[in-house]
Amino acid sequence: MKIKDITAAIQKLVPLELAQDWDNVGLLIGDPQANVKNILLTIDVTKEVIAEAKKLKTNLIISYHPVIWDGLKKITAEPPVKLGLASAPVAEATPATGAGAKVYELIRCGVAVFSIHTALDSVIGGINDGLVEIIGICNAKPIGDYVNYPASDRYKLVVFVPIDSVAKVSDAVFAAGAGWIGNYRNCSFQAEGTGTFLPLEGARPAVGKRGQLEKVSETRFETIVPADKLDEVIAAMKKAHPYETPAFDVFKLYNGQNKFGLGRIGKLAKPLSVKQIISRIKKSTGAKAIGLVGNENRLVKTAAVCAGSCGKIINSVIAANVDLYLTGELKHHQALAAQEANLTCICLSHSVSERFILKKFAKQLQEQLKQVTIKISKMDADPFTWKTI
Repeated sequence: MKIKDITAAIQKLVPLELAQDWDNVGLLIGDPQANVKNILLTIDVTKEVIAEAKKLKTNLIISYHPVIWDGLKKITAEPPVKLGLASAPVAEATPATGAGAKVYELIRCGVAVFSIHTALDSVIGGINDGLVEIIGICNAKPIGDYVNYPASDRYKLVVFVPIDSVAKVSDAVFAAGAGWIGNYRNCSFQAEGTGTFLPLEGARPAVGKRGQLEKVSETRFETIVPADKLDEVIAAMKKAHPYETPAFDVFKLYNGQNKFGLGRIGKLAKPLSVKQIISRIKKSTGAKAIGLVGNENRLVKTAAVCAGSCGKIINSVIAANVDLYLTGELKHHQALAAQEANLTCICLSHSVSERFILKKFAKQLQEQLKQVTIKISKMDADPFTWKTI
């Protein structure tokens, strides 16, 4: 299977348009026309993960964090030489340190890399929604760092169909991606009425004759269509419709609430103690240690989550006056601000707050890509080792 076909399948699950504008996502290394048999999923592309990929004869690594963060000035087999602090280039203090050597090795071995990062943070069902599910937040909303995603727009398709053909047409448009509303599929409205038409010269009517006014019992069939599926749904409808020229309308719907961004916030389905939430986290993420800020004996009714390191989002969480904030890591001054605001925070370590999603994503991707083998890296791990001293 070609990389370009795999990347198309990935983007159906995780649209790259949902990534932050500072991020670096997509196919970062490799040839879109290259064939792939094995895929390795990982959070980070480390030397150990690259060695694992070569051992498994992997053609493509799908990583959460980008293997290339900043502009590379050279790509060589050796990592950058450490210079004195006074003369060290800015890149030495960024995640790009040593990236050139890894990129060199990946290209040399013919291993492509596709990264998804903050697109997976923002997408419905992604990392942050995974954290929401763990602690039981209902109707969670993004916290901030919103992204403009036109494909989130929705349309209403209205088509008039002979009564005996409604099932065929509706099945076709649903299969093409129409009819989803929240956690419900195949959603539609149907009402019967009478359609009229007069076939003219050159027409090839499925019902009636040229030059004769026809009246047909028809169903007005309405359904919802996401913007990125509109062309496919209309094509499927026309193909399944018995008429030579179907009568249909398309209306753009108002989209005032469907925001995409980082983090999630909301009320818990039922209040839980901090200890109960920690137990859920341990079971779902495998976390062996946590960092805790604030009151650990409170009853949690409202909460927020944000995987990884979420920058200034903590300010919005504090302003919302929730009981608990689950994240990967906090800076010192952010932890102090949370403590002073009586906000309980749980820090899992950066990549521990993210890695748990790989199992779910691997399953989703395997359903789309049955021709390839997908494995989760066993060498990808939290760089921290937590010990009691």
